[in-house]
Amino acid sequence: MSSRQNLEFPAWPQYGDAERDGLIRALEQGQWWRMGGSEVDEFEREFAEYHGSEHALAVTNGTHALELALQVLGVGPGTEVIVPGFTFISSSQAAQRLGAVTVPVDVDPETYCIDVAATEAAITDRTRAIMPVHMAGQMSDMDGLAKLADAAGVPLLQDAAHAHGAQWQGRKVGELGSVAAFSFQNGKLMTAGEGGAVLFPDAESYELAFLRHSCGRPRDDLRYLHKTAGSNFRLNEFSASVLRAQLARLADQIDTREQRWSVLSRLLARIPGVVPQGRDDRGDRNPHYMAMFRLPGLTEDRRNDLVARLKDAGLPAFAAFRAIYRCEAFWEAGAPDETVDQIAARCPNSDAISADCVWLHHRTLLGSDELMHQVAEIIADTVAQL
Repeated sequence: MSSRQNLEFPAWPQYGDAERDGLIRALEQGQWWRMGGSEVDEFEREFAEYHGSEHALAVTNGTHALELALQVLGVGPGTEVIVPGFTFISSSQAAQRLGAVTVPVDVDPETYCIDVAATEAAITDRTRAIMPVHMAGQMSDMDGLAKLADAAGVPLLQDAAHAHGAQWQGRKVGELGSVAAFSFQNGKLMTAGEGGAVLFPDAESYELAFLRHSCGRPRDDLRYLHKTAGSNFRLNEFSASVLRAQLARLADQIDTREQRWSVLSRLLARIPGVVPQGRDDRGDRNPHYMAMFRLPGLTEDRRNDLVARLKDAGLPAFAAFRAIYRCEAFWEAGAPDETVDQIAARCPNSDAISADCVWLHHRTLLGSDELMHQVAEIIADTVAQL
């Protein structure tokens, strides 16, 4: 397939008068940083309430959200953090930048989320955090992980960069008793171009995070009495004003994506060789950050060729994340004392998914039912030509 199809996908990011009004509101308040303005404070309150938490801290981006959360949990030199082998590289780099060792473990072949048994096998006396990644909005097995974390005395940090508005058995991300980090990068489910947030289950952790995200300086300090080590991870007022408008759009967009994925996944499952991402029904609200599917047995080169053909046909298609241990960046600092092949041998699902998986941008799922049929038809025709 070489000619681009006449398809109408919704634009992303989406914006309107609410974002414009918010930017003007932030501009005219006369204070453009969080210590003098009100937009960040209001966004944190609204975001926390939406996710069932009492404590939200807005930060500069999703990677900083993970780094700050890990620091609050005590991660640093001499400690280890368990992460899924199949994830975006920030999941590992946030720990590695703190001087910790990142330990990749395998994922479930259907949901692409961290495997509980593999996680249990990787725990040592140096493990300081377990980081489940809610891949494409599908929540990890939070029941199994919570039981494991309690038994091992190791806290969970939910990487919820894909999971704005997600629920696990009726409970929101902030109601699960663990820290959760979000991203508002340009492609995310709600965005200000960049930005992030961390939810905390208790006031003590929140207050420590606030200090560390503001160079260790208390809110009322007038004499530069910095209390802790930290950095400047403060979100600005303009980004917060946009995010308040984006949050107001989120619920309806999730409803639409849930409906469209039920159509598209059913159509994809009918295509010979195509296996859409599975769903753990305990995750009873999935915001669908990506529409993901696999072609098991397909080589990475053929998968990349497929993606190129789908893009040429007009689909917003991408190759899946590369397994983190197959990235040069992973080995620069804080890697376990293993080889690539040794990690790959214990992460066969991560290795396979990173080679044979394709994802479509979530704006695809904001389209019409008719568009879902068009998308599936293009994928079916393209796969048949491989």
